[in-house]
Amino acid sequence: MLEKANVKVLDKVVVRFSGDSGDGMQLAGNIFTNVSAGVGNQVSTFPDYPAEIRAPQGSLSGVSGFQVSVGTGVHTPGDQADVLIAMNPAALKQNVKFLKSGGVIIVDIDSFKESDLKKALFETDQPFKELGITAQVVEVPITSMTKAALAESGLDNKSVLKCRNIFALGLVCWLFDRPLESALQHLKNKFAKKPAIYEANAKVIQAGYDYGHNIHASVSTYRIESEAAMPGVYTDINGNTATAWGLIMASEKSGRPLFLGSYPITPATDILHELAKRKDLGVKACQMEDEIAGVCSAIGASFAGNLAVTSTSGPGLALKSEGIGLAVMAELPLVVIDVQRGGPSTGLPTKTEQTDLLQALYGRNGESPLAVVAPASPTDCFTMAFEACRIAIEHMTPVVLLTDAFIGNGSSAWRVPEADEYPEIRPHYVPEELKGTWKAYMRDEESKVRYWAIPGTEGFAHRLGGLEKDYTTGAISTDAVNHEKMVYTRKEKVERIANDIPALEVACDADADTLLVGWGGTYGHLYTAAEEMCKAGKKVAFAHFRYINPLPANTAEVLARYKRVIVAELNTGQFADYLQAKFPGVKIERINKVQGQPFLVSEIIDGVTKIMEG
Repeated sequence: MLEKANVKVLDKVVVRFSGDSGDGMQLAGNIFTNVSAGVGNQVSTFPDYPAEIRAPQGSLSGVSGFQVSVGTGVHTPGDQADVLIAMNPAALKQNVKFLKSGGVIIVDIDSFKESDLKKALFETDQPFKELGITAQVVEVPITSMTKAALAESGLDNKSVLKCRNIFALGLVCWLFDRPLESALQHLKNKFAKKPAIYEANAKVIQAGYDYGHNIHASVSTYRIESEAAMPGVYTDINGNTATAWGLIMASEKSGRPLFLGSYPITPATDILHELAKRKDLGVKACQMEDEIAGVCSAIGASFAGNLAVTSTSGPGLALKSEGIGLAVMAELPLVVIDVQRGGPSTGLPTKTEQTDLLQALYGRNGESPLAVVAPASPTDCFTMAFEACRIAIEHMTPVVLLTDAFIGNGSSAWRVPEADEYPEIRPHYVPEELKGTWKAYMRDEESKVRYWAIPGTEGFAHRLGGLEKDYTTGAISTDAVNHEKMVYTRKEKVERIANDIPALEVACDADADTLLVGWGGTYGHLYTAAEEMCKAGKKVAFAHFRYINPLPANTAEVLARYKRVIVAELNTGQFADYLQAKFPGVKIERINKVQGQPFLVSEIIDGVTKIMEG
C-alpha cells in the first residue's frame, strides 16, 4: 500500500470523462457535476459526443467525452483537464490533447489489450510512449474490479460491464472528496424503476471509492474551494432544461397557457422532452410530423390565445421560415427557439456553432422584421426564454431565441428563483371599450403594437392571414401606399422594443482602448479571457450582447468610446458584419472559429493580443 497522498487545495479543477459512446460517460459526468453543485461549487460542463448512433466499439469515431470544471470563479468548462479518465485506448488517443501538462490520466488498464490497441489504430503495444505522454498515468483494473464487486449480483455480463462508468465515478468522487450520499441519491433517481440496477451501481460506486481510499490512487487528492452563495435551492441544470422551465415561468406570469409544437431535432429535442413531462402545469407539448407542422401548429395556438412556442435547430429554422413570415404579417406572439449546431445542411448535428444569426435576422421573404435574443450561459437560458416570451406577448411579434449546442447541452449550478423575482407579463389585450368597433389591425399608436383579441371573446371576432392588410380596416389591401406604411409600421414596432430592454453593460476595464465584444453562448470564455488579460496588465473592456434585434439603445455610444472593437464569435463574422452595417463609423476587428467546438480562453487571449499589438 502506498503512503497517504497529499491534499491539494484548488480554486477550481477540470475533469474529463472519456470512453465509448455506450460507456456512460455523460451519466458519470452529469452525476459528478450535480454532486459538485450540491456542495456549493460553481460548475460548467461540456458534453462532447459523436453524431453516430453507435460507432464500432473501441473505434476512434465512437469516443464520447464529458468535461466539467468545478470550483470558484468558474465560467467555462476549462481549456484543458487536470484529470482525464480514459476507459479505452481510443478515448485516450482522442482526448489526451485536452490534458494539462502535469495532469493525471486514469485508465481502465483492462481495456488496453492488443485487440483494443489495434481498434484505436495504435502501431505499437506501448500506447503511452507512442503518444509521448509525460503525465502521470494511473492504471486501474476498472473492468475486473467491477466484475468482482458484482460477482454475486446475478446480473449478466453485459449489465455488469455497463457499471464500469460508476466505478470510475466512485474513484473520482474519492479523488475530489465528493460525498457518495449525494451521488447515490442521483443514482436512485436515475434507476427508480430498476432497483436491481440501482443496487448494483450503489455497490460499484462504493467499490470505486474504496479502491481510491485503499491505494490512495498514487496521486494527490484535491479539496476544491467553494464560494459563499445566496441562500436558496441549488441544482445543476443544462440549457435546454432551463429554456423549458423559463417558458413555464413565462406562462405563469402571463396567464396564458403554454403550447409547444415541435419536431425532434438534435440538439433541441430535450426541450420537447422536458415540456412533455409538464402536463401537471397545463403545458401542451405536441410532437408534430415535421418542422413546418411544428411552426404552423404554434401559430394556430397563438391565434387561439396561447403562449406559443416552436423549437428547432438550424435546418428546421430554414423550413419554418415561411410560417414565421406569416406570424410577422399576422402580428402574433410566437417564440422560435433555435439551438444552433454545425452546418450547413445536416452538417455537424452534435457540435456547436453560432452560424444561424443572419438566418434568424433576415431568413424570410419580404421585409419581415422580428426580435432576436440570445442567452449567455446554460442558466441564462431560463431568463432569456422568459424574456423572449415577454417580448413576444407584450409587443405582439415573433421572437427568435438563439441558443446553441454548447449551452443547450452544457450545464451550470443554478439557484431556483422565487416567483416574485420575475415581473408580470402583460399581454397587449384589446381594450374593452373598443368592443363592437375594433378592427384586427388597430394598435397602440405610441408603441405601434397591435391589440390581441382572444377568439371567442364576444364582440371581437376577427380574421388574420398572410395577405397584406389595410392599416385602418384590417381588410385585405393591395394598395401600394398602404403596403409601404404597414412595412414601416412593423419595422418601427420591433425597433421600439429597444426602449423595453436593458442597456448594454461594460465589464472588466471600462477605461481601456480595446473593447472585446461577444454574443450568446460564448460569454464565459470571452469574459474569462478579458478578466485574465486585465489581471496581466493588458487593458481590455468587455461587452456581451443578449439582445440582438433590436440592439440595446446605448450600443452606438458604447462602441464609439473605444479605439478598437474586437468581435469574437463561432462563425465567419456574422455579428461583426451586422454591427459594421449598423455602425459604419466603428472599425471592427474579428476573431472567428468554425470548428464545431467552443472557444478556448487561450485562443481569445492570443487573438486579442495579436490585434492589440498590430
